[in-house]
Amino acid sequence: MTYSIVARDPDSGHLGIAVASRFFAVGGIVPHIRGGIGAVATQAFVNPLNGVDGLAMLAAGQAPEAIVAELAARDEGRDQRQFHMIDATGRNAAFTGEKCIDWAGHLVAENVSVAGNMLAGPQVIAATLETFQETAGKPLAERLLEAMQAGEGAGGDKRGKQSAALVIYRDQDYAWLNIRADDHADPLEELRRLYAVAGERYLHVAETMATRERPSGMIDRREIDAKIAALEAARLADGRPSASFATPLKS
Repeated sequence: MTYSIVARDPDSGHLGIAVASRFFAVGGIVPHIRGGIGAVATQAFVNPLNGVDGLAMLAAGQAPEAIVAELAARDEGRDQRQFHMIDATGRNAAFTGEKCIDWAGHLVAENVSVAGNMLAGPQVIAATLETFQETAGKPLAERLLEAMQAGEGAGGDKRGKQSAALVIYRDQDYAWLNIRADDHADPLEELRRLYAVAGERYLHVAETMATRERPSGMIDRREIDAKIAALEAARLADGRPSASFATPLKS
């Protein structure tokens, strides 16, 4: 009852998943990512363990194709499941059960896979994949959002729209960006708004956070505060409104 895209940025190694559905809070159960390990989207008559165990198996060094085969083989509900994954090196694999509701299927290409079920037709995932590939060179978040919007434009979930999510991990154990529209009339458009809000302050602050290589993060925040202030000044000078519903906080 969903379509999703799982991708790896070949230059940075960052991993991302975007998903949309006529189902409540799809971002709470479909995307599973570990920085530097891999990403799994599990959907249709969803089995969350395909995400949890799939990541554990990727961390143990198993290949995506072998993991997909093992997860499907052990699950008596496999015919109603759909899941796809990618590892930190770009290897990927996908599975669509025979009883997933039409239209259902997946496409796998270099550093990306797209899968969906209960869709308007195969054109949904075809448009999603094509747009992702055509936007090479843009930031991963923008590519994923544009790809999903293309899928929506091609018909999306044939029942309509309700929720969507975008999750991106860099090389850490926590998400660099995790935004969701759990119950919204136009969830993909809401994700685009949230991404714009994140770009006003949040994504800049994210650069100061602790990492395994830099356990204290950036303690002196003057540089990042100056950048945020400059961006805010430029926005005001151009007469552009904030993407946030709230009044922007001042440094």
